[in-house]
Amino acid sequence: MVETAAGGRSGLLVLVGPSSTGKTRACWEAVQILSDRGWRLWHPFDPSRAEAALASIQQVRPHTVVWLNEAQHYLGDTHHGETLAAALRALLTDQDRGPVLVLGTLWPEYEREYSALPQPGRPDPYGQVRELLTGRTVSVPDTFDQAALEAARLIADGGDTLLAAALQRAPDGRVAQDLAGAPELLRRYRSASAPARCLLHAAMDARRLGVGLHLPIDFLADAAADYFSDHEYDLLANDWVDQALDELTKPVHGHLAPLRRSNPRRTSRAPRTASSRTVTSTQAARYRLADYLEEHGRKRRSLYPPASFWQAAHDHITDIDDLERLGSAAFERHRLQWAYHLYALVPASRSRAMLALIRQIVGDLEEAERLLVRACAAGDQQALLSLAHLREEDNDQQGAEHLFRQAAAAGNDQALKELARLRLDAGDTDSATQFLTRAAKSGDVGALKQLAWLREKTGDKDGAESLLARRPATTPFLLMELARLRAEGGDQEGAERLLSEVVEAGRPYVLIQLAGIRLETGDPAAAERLLTAAADGGPPEATRMLAHFRQHFGHREEARQLLLQAAYAGSTHAMLELLDHYHGAGEQTKVDEFLADFSESSDPFTLIELAIFCQETGDLNAADSLLTQACASDDVYALLKASRLRLEAGNEELSEELLRRAADIGDWGDEVPDEFAAMWPFGLDADGTPTPPW
Repeated sequence: MVETAAGGRSGLLVLVGPSSTGKTRACWEAVQILSDRGWRLWHPFDPSRAEAALASIQQVRPHTVVWLNEAQHYLGDTHHGETLAAALRALLTDQDRGPVLVLGTLWPEYEREYSALPQPGRPDPYGQVRELLTGRTVSVPDTFDQAALEAARLIADGGDTLLAAALQRAPDGRVAQDLAGAPELLRRYRSASAPARCLLHAAMDARRLGVGLHLPIDFLADAAADYFSDHEYDLLANDWVDQALDELTKPVHGHLAPLRRSNPRRTSRAPRTASSRTVTSTQAARYRLADYLEEHGRKRRSLYPPASFWQAAHDHITDIDDLERLGSAAFERHRLQWAYHLYALVPASRSRAMLALIRQIVGDLEEAERLLVRACAAGDQQALLSLAHLREEDNDQQGAEHLFRQAAAAGNDQALKELARLRLDAGDTDSATQFLTRAAKSGDVGALKQLAWLREKTGDKDGAESLLARRPATTPFLLMELARLRAEGGDQEGAERLLSEVVEAGRPYVLIQLAGIRLETGDPAAAERLLTAAADGGPPEATRMLAHFRQHFGHREEARQLLLQAAYAGSTHAMLELLDHYHGAGEQTKVDEFLADFSESSDPFTLIELAIFCQETGDLNAADSLLTQACASDDVYALLKASRLRLEAGNEELSEELLRRAADIGDWGDEVPDEFAAMWPFGLDADGTPTPPW
């Protein structure tokens, strides 16, 4: 990429990898040749990274390296990230301002967050960022592979004693982290005194739940209180905070320290007006947690912070974005009361809808509606949708439609789809089509798919196909849906014509669908070729489908081998089919062997399916063992499913325990599981006990 930029072509590259793996160093070494050719390097950071970049990006001239180290602080910024991503895309395509080279670094979890497609009907907070990063990232491994280790050993043998020592200490290949001081950071953390350890735990929890980089010491000190045991707390000295900071700020290898004093620059934001409380933490000392310890602290995701953490956040955190993120973290973990009080510190224009949702969950519909009405009056489109749904629940269809129309008039595509739904329910297909057409014109894929379905349903097949053809970026998935509808309607030739447009891309499920059509039209040889192509390097489900095909034509042994291949490649359906076959044939030895192989799986859902099989076949001890193994997972959906199974088996106490663990982990978004609302209608306290009515 650097050579391409030196040759006169603009480009962007983001290195993605865990902390302390050499991403920044790799970028820095790579651009040295540009320095020798007169290029400049620009690193925007003041007053904040995203603000600085957005304010001056129009001034970037040819032969400039735009340095976006830790790109989440630019692209993930709540207020400026999307605008900045669009500006960077414009810069890369502006020939008069090129060549320029944009280099950045990211942790993997941020890349996953930015690249995830939104659920239909949900906001898309990273649309521009996703477009910017597509095809422009390179993964940096967190370990040296054998070739790199051998090259490093040659350098070490040539006299590099520092590298030689790192290679000796890092036989697993994590050389970069060793050189950056990670082992010493971990050692200092693991051997820390109780005060230092509790400050670090408060800092780790703050960062993983969304608080910014610069943590006020008064927040950390107050937050740490409930992390101590009673014995440890009784032994605290008056100056325990100073002693802990003295311990934690001493640097380790690589000039890193578990905590280091930070001096965030003042920003030009307007003063907060959300609360009348006196703000003192803006003048207090702030500290930053070492990146490696922050990443290590994410292993605490199943631990919910104690009450002192939330009280300290309420008392000392002043940044509006931090308060929103903490409120969201509390909400997703069903700590409804803390979520409510944190959101109450946020300006009303940004918090009314969330406050209304919490009031609605706890049963205070009158207050929820009052808040939503005020939010609607302030122009909050999402509040209009929420209030409309509230009207629907109250059987006020006319009132709901009026509110949806208001939101649609303001340009909300989701409101258009809701109106289409209401009109379809009322049998008014023409009006529904008009609403969906408006939403589809603005690029809403869900509306486009539904519109195509409506046209197909009314017999306008050419119109549906023409509609989809105008959306080439999304055509493959939509054409598959339309092909399915045509095949179901008996138009095999039309379905095959649609699918043929995307077969060249090698999409396995398109190949499977087309194979089914070929089979129905009497061409089994072509169907087999398509299924074989789908199974070759494709998902295990494609191999399972091929096994069914071979079974259908009498090739039983080959079908069984393919089914085994699919099962061991990760197809749960194939695994269960084989188990059912062995059990039905009375081959208990095979069943036992198969269970032994798959009980070693780390996938909790595989273990749960095995437990269900054992339960249905009467092996209750094995079922219990497998379910216990699955419950060791931190996957919230696996815990929820396991909780349901325990409840069905009559173990209410264990079911509730699993449900509480799922709540502590959180990450549900605004879709609160029904089990939470039923079990704890007013939420949970910080310690996991049910919150009394409030």
